[in-house]
Amino acid sequence: MLSYLESKIPAFLAAIPSCLATSMEVNFDATSTVQYMASNYWIPLTSVSTYFAFITVGPKIMEHRKPFELTNTLATWNASLCLFSFIGMVKTVPMMFSVSMTQSFEQTVCTHPFDSWGTGPTGFWVMLFCFSKIPELIDTVFIVLRKKKLIFLHWYHHITVLLFCWNAYATMSATGLYFVSMNYSVHALMYGYYCLQALKKVPRSFPTVLITLSQIVQMFIGTGVCASAWYFKLKGHDCRNENSNLIAGGLMYGSYLYLFCAFACKRYGTAVDSTKTIKQKTTLQEKIE
Repeated sequence: MLSYLESKIPAFLAAIPSCLATSMEVNFDATSTVQYMASNYWIPLTSVSTYFAFITVGPKIMEHRKPFELTNTLATWNASLCLFSFIGMVKTVPMMFSVSMTQSFEQTVCTHPFDSWGTGPTGFWVMLFCFSKIPELIDTVFIVLRKKKLIFLHWYHHITVLLFCWNAYATMSATGLYFVSMNYSVHALMYGYYCLQALKKVPRSFPTVLITLSQIVQMFIGTGVCASAWYFKLKGHDCRNENSNLIAGGLMYGSYLYLFCAFACKRYGTAVDSTKTIKQKTTLQEKIE
């Protein structure tokens, strides 16, 4: 019975992305999209250049202006990204598990996407994921217009992930499904939280550290996947990943891992110290009384 279920589970998981799928998703062939992205690197480069100009000039323009509230607009934007990411998660995560159960680890990071997950509903949502990194730059527009602090990790992440994803799809990186399924999952949680935060509806008991931890785990796995693909290539195995993308991926995920860990230590370490200080003051006050 157990062996029967084990043989059926991968097929069941692989079928989930096709549930309620449109004909466009079912019949999706990535060939023309890959060619388009490979021939139009000017799109991400122009987007990144415009974005960098905005984060340089925008704060200076807003310096002597009152911040915009944009509460409902921000909540709607985050809710939209949360829904988009959730659907993307449903379309990619089951396929990721199915592939992992039916292939060796080496195959999951080295098999050409066209021979695995690159077409059909999952391939369609991987394509949408890569294009979505352009409109996601709007996250920063809200930060600037609301005069919130724009940290290095935020804009560095947006710029590098856009360039990396575009190149990964243009070169049909075999490791892509790992990155996409993880990112969709983390973003579904993250943007849902941001939506509630904008509306001031986040439960006090919600452990915000979960979001940061999920991001750190994502970066840790991403770094490992890139290192593994490099290992198989250096061993002379047939591994469908361009050197340029593996180098970029390794540097990007490695730097993300460091930056997110540093962010977590600074944010939650300070919170712990503040809590200890408050407890010490309370205890001292009790002694005095």
